[in-house]
Amino acid sequence: MSFNSRFTEEERFLLTDTPFTIGLAMVFAGGSGLGTIKEVYSTSKSFIEGAKDFPQNEIIIGVLPNMKDTKEARAQVKSFQHKFMDKIKEAGINSTEKIHQLALNHCKDIVKLLEEKATPQEISEYKEWSMSIAENVAKAAKEGGFLGFGGERVSPDEKALYDDIAKVFGSSAHIS
Repeated sequence: MSFNSRFTEEERFLLTDTPFTIGLAMVFAGGSGLGTIKEVYSTSKSFIEGAKDFPQNEIIIGVLPNMKDTKEARAQVKSFQHKFMDKIKEAGINSTEKIHQLALNHCKDIVKLLEEKATPQEISEYKEWSMSIAENVAKAAKEGGFLGFGGERVSPDEKALYDDIAKVFGSSAHIS
């Protein structure tokens, strides 16, 4: 059974949306100032790296744009971005706390969906991939300091969000 026939359109969107929501929540948790650009880039880069890190995972490969056809990939990304932003607006996301809660809600929904429709390996890899996005974004830029000097690699708010996501995913992983 193929990815598209295994999951409904809404489920496929949730599977695609959750890692991006995790990345966005981590961006806002840190408040990196100019470093936010690095964190946004890290979200996209880490998302795409899922294909390299988990080439046999039908779910991860299924949510990624078709990189063999650049025009199609751009169209897929653009369509997703519009749908994602519409969903953020509809949900009234206008604060760090709300995006944090949205990310956790998505993680809870993903756990339930994956337990119903995925293999144990797919579940483990999807969670690992999502957690790597959170970690990569958190570590992409220093928090605090001035013009890149001083500050800390991962802020207390980023650590708290990471721990909350890990807890929902049933992981004991921590970020330092």
